[in-house]
Formats: sequence, C-alpha cells, structure tokens
Amino acid sequence: MRKDPFQNTAAGFVEPLDSFLAWLELERGLSNNTLQAYARDLTQCAEFLEARGLSDWSAVQASDVAAWSASLSQADFARSSQARKLSALRMFARHLVRENVRPDDVTELLGSPKLSRQLPDVLTPQEVERLLNAPSPGTPYGLRDRAILELFYSSGLRVSELCGILLQSINLEEGYVRVFGKGSKERIAPIGSAAIRAVEAYIVGGRPRFVKPKTGSELFLSQQGRAISRKMVWVMIKEQARRAGITKPIKPHLLRHSFATHLLEGGADLRAIQEMLGHADISTTQIYTSVQANRLADEHALYHPRAKTK
Repeated sequence: MRKDPFQNTAAGFVEPLDSFLAWLELERGLSNNTLQAYARDLTQCAEFLEARGLSDWSAVQASDVAAWSASLSQADFARSSQARKLSALRMFARHLVRENVRPDDVTELLGSPKLSRQLPDVLTPQEVERLLNAPSPGTPYGLRDRAILELFYSSGLRVSELCGILLQSINLEEGYVRVFGKGSKERIAPIGSAAIRAVEAYIVGGRPRFVKPKTGSELFLSQQGRAISRKMVWVMIKEQARRAGITKPIKPHLLRHSFATHLLEGGADLRAIQEMLGHADISTTQIYTSVQANRLADEHALYHPRAKTK
C-alpha cells in the first residue's frame, strides 16, 4: 500500500496496524484493494477507540470493541458491512496476540450481525446461449468478447483471474488454464471445446490487431495493447447482454454463478465444483444447492397437479 491510511490515527495505534497489513500482504498474498479495505475498517475502529480516550491497542477492553460494534449498527451500516468490519477486527486481534502486543483476544466474546444469505441470480441456459452469440464474429473486438464470454462460462473464472491470464498460462490442446485466485493461490481450470474454439479464433484473428510495441503476454488486450481491465470487461458484458435482450442485472460474476449452477443441475459433484471455482471452504459452494432447491420448488409449484390445493 503506497499511501498512508493512518495519517490521522494516534501513533499508539499505528505500528501494530502497519505490522498487520504487512503480514497480510507478505504471508497471505492479499491484493492492494483488499489491504486498503482492511486499512479503512481498522482505521475507523482506531479513531472510535481514540475518541473514547484510548491511546493504544493494549488498553482496549471487550466493552470498547462492543461499543464500536454497537456504533456500527446505530450508524445504519448494512449488516454485511458490519460483519466485514468485525471480521477485520477479529483477524487483527489474533495478530496482536501472535505478536505479543496483547495477552488475550479482545474480540473473543464479540458477536456478529446475523446475515441473511442472498442467493445468487443466474442466467438460464437459453440466456447464456443468447449472450455468447451476441458479439459480432467479424471484428477483432467481437472475437475477443466472444472468447471472454465463452471462457467465463466454460471455466467459472473470477473477472480478476480472467484479466490476468497470460498466453503461456493457457493450454488449448489439453483444455485447461492456470489462474491465480484469491490469496494468489494457483489452480487449474478446465476449458470446454466451445471456449477452446473461441479463444483459438481470437488468438489467430483478433489479438494481433490489439498488439502494440510494448504489449506483454497477457491474453486479453485492450485497444491500447495492455491487459484488459475489470471495468472494461464489466462494461462489455453489460453491452453484450443488452444486445442479447437480457433484462436481468448482469455483471461478470453472473456467468460464474451460472457456470456452477448449471454444472450442479447437470449432476456434477459439489466437491468438484468447489475445486473448479477455487473455493477454500465447501460451505461457500453449497449456496448453489440452495439455488437448485429453489428452482425445483418453483417448478413443483408451477407444474405439480396438487401443488396449489388447500
């Protein structure tokens, strides 16, 4: 992190925070955006504690962190935001114990706001087909955009993973791509035959039109010859969805959700889907079983002869 996020924070709070962020960056491999999010949340906590008359982390009591948690609720932060901020504080509290700044975990008795788990929206197979066919195959942009959409749906990639793919990371003969997910963890993602054909067409007929003298080995390029950005991918997908007549709110992650849901509906094993998505915890993947259950309940309500009887 280049700019100082703690310039208005009391000195007694700053050094442990700097140490924690360095640990997250070096040991956990977190991205700069994630580090900045941790810095913002923990700075907010430190400033609250300072306003209560505290000058460093060793003086903080359980009642102080409970008061901060209550202040988040009173300030009308969304429950998801409250949970994220408290999670950051818990991780930091464990770091303080690990570094012998404190003998105890001051957040040990801290509760969390109860979150209602929101099911991800997904595209139907028919909507996916329309979206994949939306880019024009007769232009370099169309070849690139079709390859991006096919690869998203074929491999269930995160948008950051797709933007970071290098030419040497993709093996079209064997049908896989090496990607770096959260925490810089590498995994192998399979590529289906339709996506292989689309990527081949882009590499041969599209990518050379984007190459500039300083272009690197990134697979997907912008008009400037640099790696395509996440924002550009987002804009492209929204435009292609508009062309395809899809009215659902759409973003890159929607294709990842659709990938997982359609695999599960087709009979794929949940553990295999977990591995393909790069989820560290199977509970994250299990949300797609709820999507499938909801869909089956809707089908039952529509078509079973006694579903609506009283």
